[in-house]
Amino acid sequence: MATNVIMPQFGESVVEGTISRWLVQEGDAVDRLTALMEVSTDKVDTEVPAPASGVLLKIYYPEGSTVAAGTVVALIGQPGESLAGPLPAPPPPTLEVREEAPPPPILEAREEARPPRPARDLGRISPIVARIAREHQVDLHQVPGTGRDGRITKKDILAYVEGRDQAAPVPASLPDEAPGQPTAAPAPLAPGPALDEELVPFSRLRRLIADHMVLSKRTSPHVTTFMEADLTAVVAHRQAHRAELAAAGVELTYTPYFLQAVLAGLKAVPQANAMWRDDGLLLRRRYHIGMATAVPDGLLVPVIHDAGDYSLQGLARKVNDLARRARAGQLQPAEIQGATFTVTNHGTSGSLFATPIINQPNTGILGVGAIQKRAVVISRGHPIEPSAEDYLAIRPMVYLSFTFDHRVLDGASADHFLMTVRQALEGWPRPA
Repeated sequence: MATNVIMPQFGESVVEGTISRWLVQEGDAVDRLTALMEVSTDKVDTEVPAPASGVLLKIYYPEGSTVAAGTVVALIGQPGESLAGPLPAPPPPTLEVREEAPPPPILEAREEARPPRPARDLGRISPIVARIAREHQVDLHQVPGTGRDGRITKKDILAYVEGRDQAAPVPASLPDEAPGQPTAAPAPLAPGPALDEELVPFSRLRRLIADHMVLSKRTSPHVTTFMEADLTAVVAHRQAHRAELAAAGVELTYTPYFLQAVLAGLKAVPQANAMWRDDGLLLRRRYHIGMATAVPDGLLVPVIHDAGDYSLQGLARKVNDLARRARAGQLQPAEIQGATFTVTNHGTSGSLFATPIINQPNTGILGVGAIQKRAVVISRGHPIEPSAEDYLAIRPMVYLSFTFDHRVLDGASADHFLMTVRQALEGWPRPA
């Protein structure tokens, strides 16, 4: 019996996806869970696996089609199996509550009144489309929609804004001009730097990152606190166990150590693992840690769900796998959603300090700087006053930055979290 290939639901707010590319053609043999097509949404580009093994009997939607979630897009069966029945219809539309109302139309001054025109039914407007319209003062009735039933997608409104901004308005006459008087010839335009400049269009991922960063700064009052940690114990532990894990096919980087230290901090300060809501603070009892990962076009944040259930070796294996597939563009939508806290290692390129932007709707994000050998004062007496027992030592040091939502955490609780992270790193069990 033939198996339907369904357009998946890519998150709660994503109601459709665009088929970027079919990876197999009609008549090709496919295995279950092998990549069948590439799909692009407002949140992620991903591959959709085949739900069954067999032959791709029929493709109902070509590349470039935008299809509602739940729609049958293809059919998998056995060689020679006939296609019974017409094209499966998409699921009936459901009544949806709008998260944001579209902005009101922009009123333009006119010397003569125009008769009112019938308003176009805009249908459902996603929050991101409504925000872009509000920021750029766009009348959504002017934007042609290419989504299902004429729905306006993010791509539609960005294309409209770009086209509008590139169109240079030419005034019909100067306001101080008197009728019948000759006008002076306009001065010739100075040659522009067209040959010295190049407009590079933004990639889709870069636009998504930009929108997310701007939204975060507007949502949360950001505050960043810094501490310095001595990684002597961590470095010794890694040196003692790196070869052992490499033999098991696992590369032991420093990231798993920071993840386990973050888990200690989240357990000490549960509010750091919470989400601000208008009706209260939502405390999360499970720890889903996002790890910011550089990819060719920008940045992705794959998520280690239930990170508290992993050992150090398990975290190392998970970090290796997610980072590799993030750079190869092979992450599934669920693997970049649901983070309750985020870690970003900006020190991989030599950066010492940073003030990371919170990954909404998280309460905080930990920034890890470059690990460097530095001369530090080791004190066995008073931590500040001079002591005869003070001495200098060369230690591997790292700066930690914790950016937090000041609506949820105050300075004392944020410092308690970061101090716990620091103590977990400095007190790491030394190898026997």
